[in-house]
Amino acid sequence: MSEELKESSLGKAFGGLAKALAYGVMGLFSLMTIYPIFWLIMNSFKTTREFQVSQLGLPKAPTLANYSQAWAMGDFGKLFPNSLIYTIGATGGIIFLSLLAGFAFSKIKSRATKPIYGSFVIGILLTISSLMIPLFLEVNLLGIYNTRLAVLLVYIGAGLPTGIYLSTEFIRGIPTALVESARIDGAGYFRIFLRIILPMAVPVATTLAILNITGIWNEFALINILVSKTELKSLPLGIYKFSGSLSTDYGKQFAALTVGMAPMLLFYFIFRKQITRGVAAGAVKG
Repeated sequence: MSEELKESSLGKAFGGLAKALAYGVMGLFSLMTIYPIFWLIMNSFKTTREFQVSQLGLPKAPTLANYSQAWAMGDFGKLFPNSLIYTIGATGGIIFLSLLAGFAFSKIKSRATKPIYGSFVIGILLTISSLMIPLFLEVNLLGIYNTRLAVLLVYIGAGLPTGIYLSTEFIRGIPTALVESARIDGAGYFRIFLRIILPMAVPVATTLAILNITGIWNEFALINILVSKTELKSLPLGIYKFSGSLSTDYGKQFAALTVGMAPMLLFYFIFRKQITRGVAAGAVKG
């Protein structure tokens, strides 16, 4: 009996030690993730001279002048709305078209399904750098250079290969009997998609939103060749202005970076529960 008590107490002690170690590792990882963000925001309230004197200390006389000056110098008043339009519009288009194509590829049988699906998925292997010249020539040929339409079409097209692959694999796991039953009741494919598939595909839609919102918001290379007008550019191009002659003006530089980072932090903070549930559900489904 005493041996069983000893084993039980050792098991509890080992379990407590493992739990403490796990919390310690997670705490250290969280600190390593949060501190650089805190450091950036903290230094955005310092003047360049104060930052050079004390890079790790708290600001002695916090100032908002960096933000107002960075906002004006970077043309953020024009670029910030553009980034919102491109991010929301392209992400919404990618999610809707990916789910629609995934439904067709996984539930509507046809001889053309496999070759068409393969032509989309092979796009995952293509790199952005290999597409820049063809895309530039194509948007010029279509007469949509220097338009928001060109940016949205390219962003949606770039996100579809991964989106269609993930959507097809997810929707394939939804029972086909649901689709067949709805067809027997006289429902069309589009109605089945809206009423059955779309509500059940929320986890993969959440995953696609996470992947594309951050990628499109921070995208720099493609939009740089698709538009040349300042009023059509996005926020990363405005932030890039602070890497040249203004690279030593740390206060404005940190303020510009904070402005670019803030919407993503706000997005994750507001939708953290939905994101966690969506990713978890997607993992279980997969």
